[in-house]
Parts: sequence; C-alpha cells; structure tokens
Amino acid sequence: MASHTSDKTPLLVNYQEDFSDIRDPRETVRNLYAKEASLGYSASNGIDSVTVSASNSVCDLSRYTDSIVAIFVVAFDTRSGNIVEWSQPEDMDMEGVEFKAMASGAHTVLTDFIYFRKDDYYGLSCFQNMPVDSEVERGARMKSVGILATSYTALYKHMQFLENQVRHQLEIPGRYEQLLAFFNDRKGSLPSRETSRDTLSVSSPMIGSTGTTPLTTPITTPSSEYSLPTMKITHPAGCFAQFINFFGEQIFTLWKYVLLRKRILFFSPPPIGVVCYRVYCASTLGQHEVFISAATEYKPFFYINVADIDTIETEVSYIACTTEKVFQEKHSLYDVYVDNQNVTTHSANLKTMAKINAMDKEKFNRLNNQRCAMMFRAQELGEELDDDHTFASFFLEQNNHIFQTLMDVSESQDKTLTTDHLKAMGLDPIADRQFIMDLVELYGIDVILMVDNPCCPV
Repeated sequence: MASHTSDKTPLLVNYQEDFSDIRDPRETVRNLYAKEASLGYSASNGIDSVTVSASNSVCDLSRYTDSIVAIFVVAFDTRSGNIVEWSQPEDMDMEGVEFKAMASGAHTVLTDFIYFRKDDYYGLSCFQNMPVDSEVERGARMKSVGILATSYTALYKHMQFLENQVRHQLEIPGRYEQLLAFFNDRKGSLPSRETSRDTLSVSSPMIGSTGTTPLTTPITTPSSEYSLPTMKITHPAGCFAQFINFFGEQIFTLWKYVLLRKRILFFSPPPIGVVCYRVYCASTLGQHEVFISAATEYKPFFYINVADIDTIETEVSYIACTTEKVFQEKHSLYDVYVDNQNVTTHSANLKTMAKINAMDKEKFNRLNNQRCAMMFRAQELGEELDDDHTFASFFLEQNNHIFQTLMDVSESQDKTLTTDHLKAMGLDPIADRQFIMDLVELYGIDVILMVDNPCCPV
C-alpha cells in the first residue's frame, strides 16, 4: 500500500528514470475507478439531456460538456509510419491524431503519456514500446491508446485504463472489445449551439466524510466571449507543487509571461508527459477573478509537432510543449522558449523581465512561508496539506490584487499609477516597469504610469 509520502510522489520528474515512483500516485486514480458511479446531466428548460459516466471524486463542473467523444488506437507501422489502427466513432475525423498521440522520438523510451489538442477537443494517450522477436516489426512494437474529450480537466482520471489497454493491445493486438465498452459507457452527446448558453442542473455525487450525498448544482455556461473560465487544479496531487519546486524563483518570470499572454513553448526530448503537466500548471498562473473586457482565455495546446506549425503561427497567445528541436530555430512561432529550466526569449522587452528582481525573491519567500504556515496548520488539525490549493490560491490572490488595483486606478479621477501602487502590488517600480506597461496596454486599462526616475533605484 502506498505511504503518505508516496501518494505525493513528484509528477514533474522524468519518470522514465525511476518507473517505480510513478506508480504510487496512480493509486489515487485506481481508487477513483473503484468508486465509479454514473453522473447524469438532467434536462432543463427543454434542453436535451447529456449523459456521461464519471467518478465520485469532486469534479470541476464549470463546463458541463466534459465528455469523451472518441477513443482510438495508434500504431507504428514500419512501412507507413504512424497510423490510426482503430477508432470509434467511425465517422469521427481522426486525421493527425496519429502524430499527436505518439510523440516524435517516442522510439527512444519504453513508456510515455501525452496530452494534446485536436481541433476543439483535448486528448490523452498512453504510449508503450514493447520489444518483440519479429523482423517485420524491426524488433519493437509501439502503440498508443487514447481518448478525445471536450475538456482537459478530467482526462487524467482515465490514465490507468489507457495504460492497461495499451499493454493489452501490444500483447493481444486487434482486440478492441474493452475499448468499445469503455467508450459506450462514457461517451456524451454534445449540446447544440442554440442551447450552449442555457443553464443546466447537474446532479453530482460528492464524497463526504459520512458517505455520498447527491447535490444539485446550477451550472451556467459562459454567456459572453469575454467570460473567464473557472479553472481548478484537477490533475493528480502534487502537480502544481512540483512545478513550483522545479523552477524555483524563476516561476515569477514565467508568471509575468503568462499574464502577458505570450506564446510559450516548452521543449523536452521524450518522455513528454511530465512536460504536458508543466504546460497545464503554467496556464493556471494567470488566473484571476477581476472582470476585464479585453481578457481572453489562455490556450493550452499541450503537445505539438511540425504538423501543427500552420495552426501555431496564427495564434497570438498559446502555451505548448514539443519534442522537436527544430522549433527552437523558428523564432516567429514563439515568444518564450523553455528548455528544461532554461527560460529564454528573443524579444528585447521580454528579456528585461527575465532577470529575477528583489520583489520576485520576496514573493517567492512569501509563497514558501505561506506554504509552511499551511503545513503547520494542517499538522495541528491532523489534516493533509493540499499543496496545489496553496500555490494556486497564492497566484490567484496576487493576480486579483494587481488587476483590481489597476481597475481602481483607471476609474479614479487622475488615473495615476504611482510607485506606491506598484510596491503594494508586489512589483518592483523599476525592474517591473516594462512588465506593467505591457500589461496595461495588453488589457486596455486606462492608467498613467508615474514612477520615479527609472535610472535611479527607488
């Protein structure tokens, strides 16, 4: 049985180096499936019902269209390369999935998992490379089993099933009965465009200390293109905490780039799964609750390859990862390039933000102090520390404070943003000058920046 420590095993390490460690956190996933129950989306105001199956864990129900729309098997063929071997439903357009579900360079690793985006859907696939005594297969059989869904927030719950199935497909090729049964049990029908703004009443089984209590929660879909999505830490425990630990103080450099909605590309050779988690975590750094009309959703594309270049070059804001080094030379496709812990940019303005300043160090210390305080409180109460919630709350509060201050100043009579304002927002009046100038310009916030002489320290 996994210990308390192993339940929090880092997910942002290269699990290929120590495969045993990655198994322990997935006990959580196994438990989710053990408690599996049906989640029904009831009809309301004449809306067609949407029925899917989900676990009894607390889910992010901010988007009711969180349902599986396709399942597939991708294989590597020695003559044709990556191919879609099988998929359901049969009329689903699966073009390009064979290159997203099996990362470039995957032949160099034995196992991996990949998050990706296809059109308006998000996917998760599990890959395995099994040595075989076959000249036709050149000594290796490689396959990925994956799903497509309307949201990425709950994909990880199906990882254990996908891992088991890809192993099954390698050992007994051509047997798709379990995959088809899984899909038929969990597929969901999509709402029409006409009903997408309506309110649904969602009956969700929620686990409590005394058992299962059905709760009916009104869920309203965004009614405006400017509505910000409700984002929660929905990936396995420890994801966000390990992301912070990996980048250290440099997290505040990434934080500024995320707030500025820059095109951020993470590079790593396979395995790419843990880097997909970094994409997810980075995309949450900019969340806030202050309404700004010019705010748009930050798009996590997760894994991309050269086949996605045409799509990426039209995006003004995204965050993604790749295993293909060729992207590094294509400066027009990204603003920020992250290779392991090396964060670089070719933009002069962004380079001024790359250097960690005194206020960044202060924020990092405050973040760690807040975590220690929460840890002490959890121990006093005999509870388990939720690192992900602690870190996410820190950045949410930080961003709320910055944007609320900017909005308040913009509504004041003189609209003057002073040095005191910047210090109160946790920013360095000199080192963060370019950052705040770019931020107010990006979001169209009407303020006048008045700080002391930038050539002299404040």
